[in-house]
Amino acid sequence: SCSLVGSEMCIRDRFSGKRVLLAEDNDLNCEIAEELLSQKGICVEVAGNGAEAVEKVKNSKPGYYEVILMDIQMPVMDGYEATRQIRSLEDAALAKIPIIALSANASEEDRRASREAGMDGHLAKPIETAKLFGILKEIIKKE
Repeated sequence: SCSLVGSEMCIRDRFSGKRVLLAEDNDLNCEIAEELLSQKGICVEVAGNGAEAVEKVKNSKPGYYEVILMDIQMPVMDGYEATRQIRSLEDAALAKIPIIALSANASEEDRRASREAGMDGHLAKPIETAKLFGILKEIIKKE
């Protein structure tokens, strides 16, 4: 799903070639997110649940993923538990990967639960493109 990385329109973009891990169990949500992100030259890898996301992070090298977009409600392991497990990884660089919650629930309570689990931000679904890229700019700029 990284076919756009080499295209002209992406070369100048600050996101070109960056890699995002999308933890999402809904196929339609995955397709929409992949489409939005790949238009900016971002490579998207998908994990179908929290446990899969934790494994992918554990088996990656520090810096491989720029950010994790973590759905909260997933089968096998939810986003909160997956985040807690990632935050407790032995490799400190992997443990501090920025994680953004994706949730249909956007109440203050949900945002607090995301923060308490160790997430760096919270996006309500359906995802607003401008907000998503605003957060990604902040995160990717920090390098």
